[in-house]
Amino acid sequence: MQYQVTARRLDDTGSLATSHGAEVRLATDRDGRKDALNPVELLLSALAACMIKGAERVVPTLKFQLDGMTVALEADRQDAPPKLTAIRYQITVDSPEADARLDLLHRNILKYGTISNTLSAAVPLTGTLRRA
Repeated sequence: MQYQVTARRLDDTGSLATSHGAEVRLATDRDGRKDALNPVELLLSALAACMIKGAERVVPTLKFQLDGMTVALEADRQDAPPKLTAIRYQITVDSPEADARLDLLHRNILKYGTISNTLSAAVPLTGTLRRA
């Protein structure tokens, strides 16, 4: 499978990324924008989407009752050289499932996530899954 995204500079305050008709505003200016995601926020959003999509993918197979899900992420950045040094996550699920089943869901989310597997090879990725 192959993915394609095109990003273009709109002006000195931002850019726009597009793919298959979808658009995401990007904060690419020096000062940041309140109405757009900066590159780190976009990366963390991709990780959150990966985790939620991973749950959606395995819920039918596991016959898991999932009534809601939230993923909260934070990252640490160093300045020289600029890079992320750690990513932490907290997955919160609304589910009546037993703790052992929650652990199974968590393992599956991490095992089959394209973005989570890619990022964890480059930066420490730690977190937990808990019940709401």
